Amino acid sequence: MYFRILHNEASGELTYLLADQDAREAVLVDPHACDMPVLLALLAERDLRLRWVLRTHQHDALQPDERTKLARLGAPFVQGDMLDALRLNEGAVLPFGGELVRVLPTPGHTPTCLSFGWRDRLFCGGLLAVAACPHQPHPAAPEALWDSVTQRIFTLPDETLLFAGHEQRARAVSTVLEQRRWHPFFASLTRDEFLAHMAALSQKKLLVSTF
Repeated sequence: MYFRILHNEASGELTYLLADQDAREAVLVDPHACDMPVLLALLAERDLRLRWVLRTHQHDALQPDERTKLARLGAPFVQGDMLDALRLNEGAVLPFGGELVRVLPTPGHTPTCLSFGWRDRLFCGGLLAVAACPHQPHPAAPEALWDSVTQRIFTLPDETLLFAGHEQRARAVSTVLEQRRWHPFFASLTRDEFLAHMAALSQKKLLVSTF
């Protein structure tokens, strides 16, 4: 197996490459068009065929050319607003080589967010970053986010590795146990307190945008 983390220093966004080197098949989690030369070079270097482009979340309305540019990767997209068209449902598995990736709907950061499970790892995009996404500084659906994190992510085994879509304090990975105990929002606030805090974030953005 081959596993690689790509970090965009300008935006803090993270991309993950998973590959079965024996079968020469790979998937990319949260690739970004600005990194296209590096992504294509990595695939070519190891002679990998890309099976899937997995997007935990997307901001195609704000970045209308992003998906068109990523189409050069030549693999089918899997993102939340396409599950019905792809005939995928919760718990679906996506094969690459001898490996499987599990699809887990985790709405909240955007209304159709997904997380992807592979072995002991879960790629969960912007769920835990909350306010770190450069394209969306507050959750689109705070109630759904709370439920996704507390009822889906935090019920996974303690040792599950959580890989974020945006770096937090120069870190890409944590564990379920760590986040359940020490996350600044989900570990220390009640649901009502969390929703009130998210409402304040949203209102702050609205006030800023009017000036």
